[in-house]
Amino acid sequence: MATGEWSPTGVDLTTPNTARIYDYLLGGKDNFEPDRRVGEQLLQIIPEARTAARQNHLFIGRAVRYLVKQGVRQFIDIGTKLPARGNVHEVAAESAPDARVVFADGDPVVLAHARALLSGTGSTVVARADPRRPETLLDDPEVRALIDFDRPVAVILDRVLHFIEDVDEAAAAVARLREALAPGGHLVFTHITQEPAPEAGGDVSRVFQPTNEFFWGRSRAEIERIVSAFELVEPGLTYTPEWRPDPAEERVAVPERTYTLAGVGVRD
Repeated sequence: MATGEWSPTGVDLTTPNTARIYDYLLGGKDNFEPDRRVGEQLLQIIPEARTAARQNHLFIGRAVRYLVKQGVRQFIDIGTKLPARGNVHEVAAESAPDARVVFADGDPVVLAHARALLSGTGSTVVARADPRRPETLLDDPEVRALIDFDRPVAVILDRVLHFIEDVDEAAAAVARLREALAPGGHLVFTHITQEPAPEAGGDVSRVFQPTNEFFWGRSRAEIERIVSAFELVEPGLTYTPEWRPDPAEERVAVPERTYTLAGVGVRD
């Protein structure tokens, strides 16, 4: 462990963690040697992994800004990640100071970091949630205290759905989320895809074995099926760099090499 690294109390820092690996790929500081080791192994297999992480992060920012323009002021961010610069709560607050954000995860590492990094943020709540059952978060008392479900809410499932093994189970979770939202509610999602390099899947799985977490890269058709409860806004299901790109942001020559499909859906 490098000098000066912050360590959350009571958290295992010897086992690689997917949230901290993602933080490492983004160039963050909330990661440790085991995470960096897996990150470097991943880069050996997929040299574009850093670009993919950055593009995923940029997509979430663009989606939040789009939703703020649509009048959305309430966000529930469910997923295995750490609060990084340009994350949901910061992007929403830049455009709408009255925005309310729930940051939710089931990983004690993520929760420990989030509570420390987001302390003193009155418009943000950190809540425990099982990413494999995201719809259950909607009954959390703290969430209900902050979020008015009679008004539009955007639920963000960033790199969550591919941790649900069964396609039907994932689709059912999304459908239950839709039923809990008022008209005008939205779903923002990203999902790792097997396309265009399914042959790399076995190597990637082996790299992630020490994390005790596993994800299922899926085809475009499977992902469309999972999110079918929502009507996708233009441009539909795309690779992250292709969703309403900002000319000021990093350009990607081959969007498919981000290995991540994404979209924004609306509940009518």
